[in-house]
Amino acid sequence: MTLEYFQYSYMSDNYGVLVHSPRTGETASIDCGDATATLAALNKQQWSLTHIWATHHHADHVAGLAELKQHSQCKVTGPAGINGVDHIVEDGSTFDFAGVRVNTLHTPGHTKDMINYHMPTEKVVFTGDTLFSLGCGRLFEGDANMMWNSLNKLMALPSDTTVYSSHEYTEANAAFAVSVDPKNQALQARVATIKALRAEGRPTVPSLLSEELATNPFLRAADPLMREHLKMQNATDADVFAELRSRKDNF
Repeated sequence: MTLEYFQYSYMSDNYGVLVHSPRTGETASIDCGDATATLAALNKQQWSLTHIWATHHHADHVAGLAELKQHSQCKVTGPAGINGVDHIVEDGSTFDFAGVRVNTLHTPGHTKDMINYHMPTEKVVFTGDTLFSLGCGRLFEGDANMMWNSLNKLMALPSDTTVYSSHEYTEANAAFAVSVDPKNQALQARVATIKALRAEGRPTVPSLLSEELATNPFLRAADPLMREHLKMQNATDADVFAELRSRKDNF
């Protein structure tokens, strides 16, 4: 890695991340739901904000955008429709940050405008509210097929990719995961680790994509044992995903 990362919490369960280049001094904030928290994180690291990468339009991700832009004169990258965005990106867009290529993936489902940011050489992806540790986003604007297609884009990334998601939902997600995938030994081991981390007040984010592929039920629609448990042996992967998302909504 040529970049440095600093994750900080805000509101009740949100995470923000600062990405910094020691070489150029540039610093990007992934989302900006709370300007005060972002400024405190920047001050702690003694970094100056030069960029914001917005994932989607929900207030807990962009409420601080105007204040931060006024404070720092930073450049804002994000999907169309968000006030203050200078550089609009869509699926397949690329841009440069401090000499590092950033690829954007349009991952609708939670919202229709969701953008995820992948840096291949850094082996890092910022998934916003699309993919969580042991979970995925609720379908507020899109449908199950849309989200399943979006998750497939993330599943196709290298398995050693570090996944920065935007909320500390893992403990609740773990309880649901066990309920639909009870024979998954890798999941059982991960749940024990998660409980220990949370007991110490430590974050469960980021995670590795390899961990998610092995234990996150929303990425495991093809798994025979989980399909057997759901009595959906002959269903399509998309239908299994839709069933999982419906069950999680009512869990």
